[in-house]
Amino acid sequence: MPKPLIGLTTTRSRISSGRSTYTVNEPYAKSISCAGGLPVLIPLDLSQDDLDGLLPRLDGILFTGGYDVDPWRYGNQPHPKAKGIDSDRDRVEIHLVQSAIEEGKPFLGICRGLQLINIALGGTLYEDIEEQLPGALLHDNHRGHSRDYLAHNVKVEPGSSLMQILSDIEVQVNSLHHQGANRLAQALHATAFAQDGLIEAFELPGHPFGLAVQWHPEELQEHSAMRMLFQAFIQSCPGSKPK
Repeated sequence: MPKPLIGLTTTRSRISSGRSTYTVNEPYAKSISCAGGLPVLIPLDLSQDDLDGLLPRLDGILFTGGYDVDPWRYGNQPHPKAKGIDSDRDRVEIHLVQSAIEEGKPFLGICRGLQLINIALGGTLYEDIEEQLPGALLHDNHRGHSRDYLAHNVKVEPGSSLMQILSDIEVQVNSLHHQGANRLAQALHATAFAQDGLIEAFELPGHPFGLAVQWHPEELQEHSAMRMLFQAFIQSCPGSKPK
């Protein structure tokens, strides 16, 4: 039986020679592969017609992490701490979110992926959590810690799809972001929170698999609960089921 084909969104990077490349961190692809999926990279700069031609060939989409979404996408002004903005990546991913929902395509969002999905459906972000959320935890742990450092606990809503996947109502997670969901899009349902009230996960009710988390489970694959998240995603994809 063919493995489900999972599209991974990419980041535009420049190598030392100055040439532009499309990249994705290795743990994303490894996590998809180990869960039984076949990862493929979705390049930027594709036209809307090409994106529409690509989507039916994919069994699911992983919206990966990365730099910040342009604040104008959710009605805000430029912010000095918003960095790495790539308007073309925003365009590509927002179109893929909206199209995946229209076509009932399974998707999983991680970190920026959660933020992007919320924006695509009409939500907003904290442009900088430390500045805009009173009493916030330290969510940006890039400095001084490895990417698998367990920074804080997350409480998961009992009875949610996420709770059923993780088999627990409280998990420890890493935290590598300075932005987060502020006003949640009306179509989404928050299913996990940090101690400071920040939304750490949401689901799209009624969708075959529409889920996003603010932490980085691809960096925590030594923990069975984080492996189960990718396994549940892959198992929801059409290519994983016998025809």
